[in-house]
Amino acid sequence: MQVKLADRVLTLSPSPTLAITAKAKQLKAEGHDVISLGAGEPDFNTPAHIIEAAYEAMKEGKTKYTPSGGIPELKKAIQKKLAKDQGLEYGLNEIHVAAGAKHALYNFFQVVVNPGDEVLIPVPYWVSYPEQVKLAGGVPVYIEGKEENGFKVTADQVKEAITERTKAIIINSPSNPTGAVYTREELEGIGRVAIEHHLWIVSDEIYEKLIYEGEHVSIASLGPEFKEHTILFNGVSKPYSMTGWRIGYAAGNKEVLKAMTDLSSQSVSNPTSISQYASIAALEGDQTPLLEMKAAFKERRDRLIPLLRQIPGFRCDVPHGAFYIYLNVAEAMKKAGFTDADAWSEALLEKEKVAVVSGTGFGTKNHIRISYATSMADLEEAARRMYRFVTGG
Repeated sequence: MQVKLADRVLTLSPSPTLAITAKAKQLKAEGHDVISLGAGEPDFNTPAHIIEAAYEAMKEGKTKYTPSGGIPELKKAIQKKLAKDQGLEYGLNEIHVAAGAKHALYNFFQVVVNPGDEVLIPVPYWVSYPEQVKLAGGVPVYIEGKEENGFKVTADQVKEAITERTKAIIINSPSNPTGAVYTREELEGIGRVAIEHHLWIVSDEIYEKLIYEGEHVSIASLGPEFKEHTILFNGVSKPYSMTGWRIGYAAGNKEVLKAMTDLSSQSVSNPTSISQYASIAALEGDQTPLLEMKAAFKERRDRLIPLLRQIPGFRCDVPHGAFYIYLNVAEAMKKAGFTDADAWSEALLEKEKVAVVSGTGFGTKNHIRISYATSMADLEEAARRMYRFVTGG
């Protein structure tokens, strides 16, 4: 039978982060000594009290269907979290719980973006933003975050990119892949442009708990107009090492949130019941494991960056958030005869068994993303192997 796929999926690119992780796991299974610096998830286990909450929920029979947009208990926990951390007040009908923050973002683009609508996406970007916009029939419009500006876009750049078709702008702070954190002043400037042009502000704040210098500022907290235009996205995956539990959420305009919930009701039905109860424990329980994990990430970052800077042809700034280093390897690539980071990264994996993610998946061709969500010993050994790969000795 001849297979003809729907047009909407024909231009999709597979996630390079998931692809490199899968390839590294395959090589490990074949007996190779692979160090994987590609995974976008903490290497710590989910804290014990969260696991226990899920176990108790199972024992109590909380294993059935739930409301499509999340159980009221979890919505109330999210409500309290947003009030405490960001000073934001949302009604329960302004909160949507999804099967991960990625799913919440997907729902948003599906219910807001019409064919031909443009969505402004700063570069470098998380790999799923353009693909989700395209799946909704939208057009990704890229704005270059200059390396000399910490990979962040400016209000003037945003203003120049707006057309009559522009529907939304995405702001991811702290950023995946760069770890960049927008300041209050930077967000206010971008936000005022968005408000002036009646744009939705898609504020992806999934790494907000992992900031090492400076502060996290939610753009929705800058004033009533900012909140009115913002849909805030977050989740438990990164701060509580719950990537596999698949719980994320959105907060904002109740009409948009209702549409997102209705869409979920016809697609996934509801987020996993026991994961929702575990997430309540994450948000309301002991935060010590989060603080310990954050301290470990900072220690690893501070150890790894000097090692990377010793490698000829490598250049990087200190990221202030998340657990990634976005490394400029242009000089090292050029010296070795590579024209983009894809081939360079493949050669690194083949020769030295170090898995990194090429920057092409994030919108740049001269960079790689390194995740330091792995052990200090692995990071030090990976740096040694990369030095050997670049210098030939």
